[in-house]
Amino acid sequence: MFRYMPLYLLAGAVSLNACQSSEKKIPGKDSVLVATTADTANHMILIPGGTFIMGANDADARRDEQPRHSVTVDSFYIDEHEVTNAEFARFVEATGYLTTAEKPISKEELMQQLPPGSPEPDSSMLLPGALVFTPPNHAVPLDDVSQWWTFIQGASWRHPQGPGSEITGKENLPVVQVSWDDAQAYARWAGKRLPTEAEWEFAARGGLNDQPYTWGSDPITSGKPKANTWNGNFPYQNTGTDGFTGLAPVRSFPANGYGLYDMAGNVWEWVADWYDVDYYKHADHAHNPTGPQKGYDPDDPSVAKHTIRGGSFMCTDQYCSGYRVTARMKSSPESGLENLGFRCVR
Repeated sequence: MFRYMPLYLLAGAVSLNACQSSEKKIPGKDSVLVATTADTANHMILIPGGTFIMGANDADARRDEQPRHSVTVDSFYIDEHEVTNAEFARFVEATGYLTTAEKPISKEELMQQLPPGSPEPDSSMLLPGALVFTPPNHAVPLDDVSQWWTFIQGASWRHPQGPGSEITGKENLPVVQVSWDDAQAYARWAGKRLPTEAEWEFAARGGLNDQPYTWGSDPITSGKPKANTWNGNFPYQNTGTDGFTGLAPVRSFPANGYGLYDMAGNVWEWVADWYDVDYYKHADHAHNPTGPQKGYDPDDPSVAKHTIRGGSFMCTDQYCSGYRVTARMKSSPESGLENLGFRCVR
């Protein structure tokens, strides 16, 4: 199961937002410059509101997916696919925005997340960067994420795998190495917002209730490839059976019943809600729920996290099976990851 990596495991692995965002403002106004329709070409699809049963209670269901509970959401529009490099580039060009991973790490905030009594970090640990997938060439314990995640200085949305990597020619891939704060900034500029967790799951189901996947009940390994996921032995061998060993261009796999692409696999997606492992115990019969008031992760209780949904190209039944429509994961709002992006709603 994918877990957020506490800072003390990687000595400053997650880039912390040390300063205010650098969006250009309209003179005399507080609002951020707003995108035009041409700037955000991502087609939005209307999802008719309704009531559904959220969560799971089958053999694969984890603690944070239980209990199943009734939720009602009003109609909303959602991006057809994940926000791409091209779309995010237009946002940055229009606003001058600087992402979390492109800013120096705050020593004060870093010390707050280290165990008490830790020595002050070396200045080299405070340089901008983000987490990059660095797979080993052999089997490793799957309970130690530091075996395949490395903090790389200079990694950002422009250089997803660190210096030397580029997004030129990859404009149609989902943007990654963006924090929750970055995703929020983009959504405001686009005149949209991040989906609530309930909206995300309702849309991901594609009208198929009581099915474990966006495409129905067929296992991920049966028939034609259904999503961009891990094929082989995680994390050291990816056979590329689905045609990709890393990120795939958006719309590379069939859409779900609502016409939405990549609601399973490719990249995890930020949602608006805080993550609380036991939130579902108090969420029955909710109407347009927006999640808990604060985050709680018993695996790392000192750091509040937001929920991420949908799985990524690193997901497999052997490891996290995050492409199940009910699967919930989490990450701190400052996190930048090579397999984490977002889409918006309105």
